[in-house]
Amino acid sequence: MAVYVIAEPCVDTKDQSCVDVCPVDCIHPTRDDPDYGEHTMLYIDPVECIGCDACAIACPVGAVFTADDLPAEWRHYAGLNATFFSARSAA
Repeated sequence: MAVYVIAEPCVDTKDQSCVDVCPVDCIHPTRDDPDYGEHTMLYIDPVECIGCDACAIACPVGAVFTADDLPAEWRHYAGLNATFFSARSAA
């Protein structure tokens, strides 16, 4: 199963189209999250993601990739997505 990652095109965009179609609510922060304004982009939880592809199809800026298909210059976003959720669970 492919795990999806949100990358550079989402920075300063935070379009919620991916959030709206995600069947497992693994994309955060949403507008309803108290820390929404503290982040410049959205993140996909690599543990919760079921690899359904709905977010990649819905993203209007082409920011969602499978971890294996991330362009080389954006590979570090896989770690940023994972770190976002590990920091959240630690808080």
